[in-house]
Amino acid sequence: MIRTLVRRTAPALLARPGIGIHSAAQLLMTAGGNPERLRNDAAFAALCGVSPVQASSGQTHRHRLSRGGDRAANNALWTIANNRMIHDTRTREFAARRKTTGDSRNDTLRVLKRYIARETFGLIRDALRHENALDTAA
Repeated sequence: MIRTLVRRTAPALLARPGIGIHSAAQLLMTAGGNPERLRNDAAFAALCGVSPVQASSGQTHRHRLSRGGDRAANNALWTIANNRMIHDTRTREFAARRKTTGDSRNDTLRVLKRYIARETFGLIRDALRHENALDTAA
């Protein structure tokens, strides 16, 4: 049942590498039935708990992920990022470049999760707008 709903609502989301039925369903549920409340990809990232937070001290300038937001959506983004790090060539190359600069795997995952939130935001917003337009037309 959920597979049919997600495929009907957001086929473009499922076409992206690393995004499966359950991750897509969780991101759609997080965005909700009112996509206009999410003004931009930064708002969606904050809702998912992947917006960077300053964690600097003295001369050290670092970021960490927000511990707020929807933890299930954060887990879905982690699953997508982890899947891409294993199976997607472009993501593996990106992770290798980050490793040469001294970033840890967790730092790379943090950057990837924010990128994936930005990438999926437009797809989700368009899918939900289309779905809402169909509902109001019926």
